[in-house]
Amino acid sequence: MSGLSAIQSARVETIARAELTVATAGEGFFDITREVARFLDAIEARDGVVLLYLKHTSASLVIQESTDPDVQTDLVAALNRIAPADAGWVHEVEGPDDMPAHVKSMMNGVCLHVPVAAGKMALGTWQGIYVAEHRARSHRREVTLQFVGICGEH
Repeated sequence: MSGLSAIQSARVETIARAELTVATAGEGFFDITREVARFLDAIEARDGVVLLYLKHTSASLVIQESTDPDVQTDLVAALNRIAPADAGWVHEVEGPDDMPAHVKSMMNGVCLHVPVAAGKMALGTWQGIYVAEHRARSHRREVTLQFVGICGEH
């Protein structure tokens, strides 16, 4: 059985934005949950939504398991099976891992939105926010964080 909770509404009072730079160390998942939470704390977010946008085409943003690092290892392996480097890609200007990285980015996406209630992200118990780096070498990735909602004292 499913049911809808009581509906809550409020006027948007604030749009706050910041840029987050993430240094990746090559292919893998890089947890940015704490940095997003720090952004929300800094602006005294109360209720609304935090939007995340990654300004790249060979990395992506995901919400994923945050407790067992084996999950991320298996996800990297799964993505490599879906878009292997040796699949005969035509685009190889930036190296053999670039085109598979574009495919992985297209599958995962470059934007997320997370509800914020009482100043905290409404993530599930085992969920974290990650930049998924799809290239073999390290990169500096830029993520735009934007909060839309109500800020200030509770």
